[in-house]
Amino acid sequence: MKALKDELIAGYRAFRSGDYQNQKDLYEELGTKGQKPKVLLIGCIDSRVDPSDIFNAYPGQMFVARNVANLVPPPDAKESFHGTTAAIEFAVEVVGVEMIVVMGHESCGGIQGCIAGLGHDPDGGYVNKWVSQINHVHDRLKTRGLTAEQMQLEMELETVRQSLENLMKFDFIRDRVEAGKLSIQGAYFSIIQAKLMFANEDLKFETVEV
Repeated sequence: MKALKDELIAGYRAFRSGDYQNQKDLYEELGTKGQKPKVLLIGCIDSRVDPSDIFNAYPGQMFVARNVANLVPPPDAKESFHGTTAAIEFAVEVVGVEMIVVMGHESCGGIQGCIAGLGHDPDGGYVNKWVSQINHVHDRLKTRGLTAEQMQLEMELETVRQSLENLMKFDFIRDRVEAGKLSIQGAYFSIIQAKLMFANEDLKFETVEV
């Protein structure tokens, strides 16, 4: 455990002697005047998919909410899944972001768990309850006779589409989108190839040229 703490300390010291030296003024401004990011990115907690790295974002540029499998729950009167919803509401109504991006990714463990039946496992704990939100997506795709590899990819893409659909079920989001004050965007990142795709208006994913 001490070795892990030492790694964190070493990383902090490298940050202080490196990037921070070029960003002192930015950190001071953010700390004293507050943040005003224009983009909320909803991504997965997977350690291999860091939105700030992928989009080369500097501190204060992007509001990020991460959870297992980058899911946006639908409105829920019982508030069963309120953490991500609270982050979205805060970003939109308090911070005032102008775009929400939902980004899925390759080799997603949450998706793998859902495919393996974790969302139907009563002993699966909090993760079971969370991924159970996309059981219906898996059930629908199973009728297409996909290979295991195809199922993984299609689930990763389809859950992004599902999250975009759920976003539009919130009145405070739909009203802003219809008024032209907010846009929503689907994205997908391939870890192996470092390839980014954006969803078009038909929710088909297209590669972003480098």
